[in-house]
Amino acid sequence: MQKSLMAAMLAFGFVATPAQAGEVFGGLYAHAVDTPFSLDTGEQGADVQIGARTVPIDALDFIGKPSAHAFGSLNTADGTNFIAAGLSWKLDVGPLYVRPGVGLAIHDAPDRRVDPVTRIRTDLGSRALFAPEIAVGTSVSPRVSLELSWVHISNARLFNSEQNPGIDMLGLRMNVGL
Repeated sequence: MQKSLMAAMLAFGFVATPAQAGEVFGGLYAHAVDTPFSLDTGEQGADVQIGARTVPIDALDFIGKPSAHAFGSLNTADGTNFIAAGLSWKLDVGPLYVRPGVGLAIHDAPDRRVDPVTRIRTDLGSRALFAPEIAVGTSVSPRVSLELSWVHISNARLFNSEQNPGIDMLGLRMNVGL
């Protein structure tokens, strides 16, 4: 049932994408990458991510004109799927750019999961998670760019002070301007 709910939420998210979308993007990510920001959740596989990003928002000039984004992430090995939305900034650095972002995610991982060997809880601690990300990219044409992207989801111990393994994804995505 959770997978059906996630599919419905993804479909709704993309039907409800604002008409002022600046670009759409998609990518393939390694799921549950071992980094200092997460613990082993026992999950595997790859993630397929698709989303949309608005043009920079002039009304948010006081924080650097970020773009709003929304995306979904589907795991190929029956691991955690999620949808996320937030803000990101594109910062030009010569021929490359850096795109930091912040947002919130809702996921379908189990409410409680315990590693059978270590007895350490590996569930994510709350249904709503923070979703920071950072990407480094380059334009390959006036409308197309490629990015190496890191996405992290966790509760930062704010929603549950005793539980926060987090999950990191690392991958490549392509952006296409509309």
